[in-house]
Amino acid sequence: MSNSTAAGAMPAAHGPVRSVFLQLLPLTLAVFVGFFMIGLPMPVLPLYVDGTLALGALAVGVVAGLQFAAALLSRAHAGAMTDRRGAKRAVVAGFVLGSIAGLFYLLADDLSARPQAALAALLAGRAVMGCAESLIVTGALSWGVGRVGPQNAGRVMAWVGVAIYAAYALGAPAGMRLYGASGFAGIGWASVLIPLAALALVLPQRGVRAAGGARTPFYRVLGMVWLPGLGLALSSVGFGMITGFVSLLFAERGWDGAAWMFTAFGAGFILARVFFAGLPDKLGGARVALACVLIEAAGQGLIWAGGTPAWALAGALLTGAGYSLAFPAFGVEAVRRVPAASRGAAMGAYVAFLDVALGLGSPAAGWLAGLQGYAAVYVLGGSCALAAMVVGMALRGKA
Repeated sequence: MSNSTAAGAMPAAHGPVRSVFLQLLPLTLAVFVGFFMIGLPMPVLPLYVDGTLALGALAVGVVAGLQFAAALLSRAHAGAMTDRRGAKRAVVAGFVLGSIAGLFYLLADDLSARPQAALAALLAGRAVMGCAESLIVTGALSWGVGRVGPQNAGRVMAWVGVAIYAAYALGAPAGMRLYGASGFAGIGWASVLIPLAALALVLPQRGVRAAGGARTPFYRVLGMVWLPGLGLALSSVGFGMITGFVSLLFAERGWDGAAWMFTAFGAGFILARVFFAGLPDKLGGARVALACVLIEAAGQGLIWAGGTPAWALAGALLTGAGYSLAFPAFGVEAVRRVPAASRGAAMGAYVAFLDVALGLGSPAAGWLAGLQGYAAVYVLGGSCALAAMVVGMALRGKA
């Protein structure tokens, strides 16, 4: 079924028969399954690279950041594909690439006796996974906005984000258990097979028609959304510090239970979105963002200064809660700055700032950790969250 013939059955914005949540439910379930795959290796990769391959903290940062750098480089293509060929096709292509990334993980495991060769295969897998993530997120956000209308853009970002970070929260402990039971090969096989389940959910769903009208070049869209995108980038650094370095922080401090930091982050993230998902649409993105990044900064400070795992878990919870609404809050400001025909490009351009933050921030944090220890990266995360407040104030001034 083509996108054009499928589109008409989905009411976009004007008095939909079903609630926004129900219209988004099949899409968010598919995104959950796909990002469960992405969440599985998060706590495992630092241990595998630093432990099994014995390549050090800088290599950990490069491996963690490469996925986001690859996603950044593919955002323009993902946005163009979404606008021209349909959001559904972009999402399907993303899940196919996810399975291919899993094959590279399996190759890395086979080459583990040769660390440099294993690293090359692992980096290839991370690059492919970055392209997959780019297509899935860009397509899913555009698909959701096409279903329920741009006036619900904040809710779309909120519910798609719930699916993503619920998958991270559950996928990280599951990944640690799988790694303990079957090694990195188990992670690789799971990465190959799980996207197939997501495809089973996506393929029966009807697409939405691409908006008509002239499409703005990607570089111009990037210029339209740069200020809210900068806010997203700065507020995303703390998230990158948790995903990339919390396992090694716990090991450095002699603590157990690092995987539960992902669960605590995910719990804070999900609770904030369940109870407050509509606030950016109702109160304005800039106003909500100001409060959220302050909460995130407090969470990063607790992880840095907390002397027990309980304090670190509380910090992860606050980081998740603050970051949760920062993404849709800055995103509402981005969406309202672009025409409908370039909405997919806007989603790609906006999320590209997340890729910049994680693609550059993770290697920089790895260098910092090598000099000052793993706790120092949370000072970096908290400082960036406070800097995002300046962006929020600038956006309020332009409202």
